[in-house]
Parts: sequence; C-alpha cells; structure tokens
Amino acid sequence: MSEQIVHSIQSTNLADILERVLDKGIVIAGDIQIKLADVELLTIKIRLLIASVDKAQQIGINWWERDSYLCTGAKETEIEKERDELKKKVEKLEAKTETSNSRARLTIGQAPSRPKTGPHRAKRSKAK
Repeated sequence: MSEQIVHSIQSTNLADILERVLDKGIVIAGDIQIKLADVELLTIKIRLLIASVDKAQQIGINWWERDSYLCTGAKETEIEKERDELKKKVEKLEAKTETSNSRARLTIGQAPSRPKTGPHRAKRSKAK
C-alpha cells in the first residue's frame, strides 16, 4: 500500500530557462532618486537587457562591435581617427606659428632671414 505522489507541475531545469530567456530576451529597468527637501540631488537610471547576441542584433543593439575594449577593429579605427585629428591640430599649430613668426619679423623691422653665406657676408669681412 505505498502511495505515490504525482506532481502535476513539470520540472524545468536551469538550462531550459536560460535558453528561453536568451531567445526571447528580458529587460529589467529601474530608477533610483535621492531627494532632500523636494530638491533632486541624484538620479540613477538602470537599464539591463539580457538576450542572446542574435536577438540583440535583431532589435538593433550592437554596441560591442564599436567598443574599443571588445573589438580589435574598432580599436584600430579609433586610433586612426585620433591620429588624423592630431595631424590636423599639428598642421594648424605650424601654420599659426609660421604666421606669428612672419608678423614678428615685420613688426620688429627685420627683413626675412637670409642665408649667412654669400656676397653679403664677404663684403662685411672686407670692410674690417
């Protein structure tokens, strides 16, 4: 006379649950606000999406493809952009320096610099 207990609830293992969550995706959202005398001091917005990579791409989320810490190609592209920006800045600074030097010579009354060799140098040495 042993009684058997029959469970009507079918057990699901963790792998099945994880597969369903990743396939469908789940969003967890929350806000934390700190106020003092009706003055908002701090607001923290928390958004968490749990989904498979395929599902994330289907809904238009692909930030990891451009993140320099996660993708080698993105890091190289970022470095190239930074290098190009630095080159442009150096060129602008060189142009400004050249313009400033030309203005300084004209203000002081100096002629543009000439080579120290040639007939001008020879005349000075003869005069002594």
